[in-house]
Amino acid sequence: MNVFFYYCPQGFGNCYILSRKNAADCQGSDREAIIVDPGMMDRYVLQYLESKKLYPKAILVTHNHENHMRGISSLMRIYDTKIYAVQSVICGYRTNIINDRDIFEIGSFNIEAFSIPYHSTDSVIYKIEHSLFTGDVMSAGMLGSTPSPYGIMLQISRIQNSIFSMEGNFTVFPGHGPPTSLNIERKYNISIANLQKRKDKTRYASYNLDLLGI
Repeated sequence: MNVFFYYCPQGFGNCYILSRKNAADCQGSDREAIIVDPGMMDRYVLQYLESKKLYPKAILVTHNHENHMRGISSLMRIYDTKIYAVQSVICGYRTNIINDRDIFEIGSFNIEAFSIPYHSTDSVIYKIEHSLFTGDVMSAGMLGSTPSPYGIMLQISRIQNSIFSMEGNFTVFPGHGPPTSLNIERKYNISIANLQKRKDKTRYASYNLDLLGI
């Protein structure tokens, strides 16, 4: 699988175009592409698609924030493509609704969706082969913001149970910042480490109170 990265200056987001190797020399479904989070659609994206003879079969939306979907309207005017998202309508277009743990196929790509609804109510991570497209849920060393401390605890619990529990290593392509790997995030993610430190302090304080007989 080829992953073409495009940086969107408006909103500082990452857009990804997925295709098969040597797609320009292929026929049919092997020329189909998937676009993840089209934060903008300009001539550079169009030139890449046309030069590689790729046809966007689908758009995957990780969450309904403008800086990750500003290019959808332009794409829909140029190509006959489908939108996959948790919400039923994105940018005025009907979507193919996905739910937690849905497994579906787009062309030759097998995709699994994991709902992580804490940064936003519709946040989702897409697993495609040995890659994870995490949107704003997880970036290199950090997790996405949530409305409350309780929200971050729930988010971490869901990530640990559904993402970190996967066997093996995966390349992580976030909505912002550089790519990382699942093994690195398991060991060094700051958001998770900070939560663990707070838990350790709470347990230590409780232990000291027990010694004092309080």
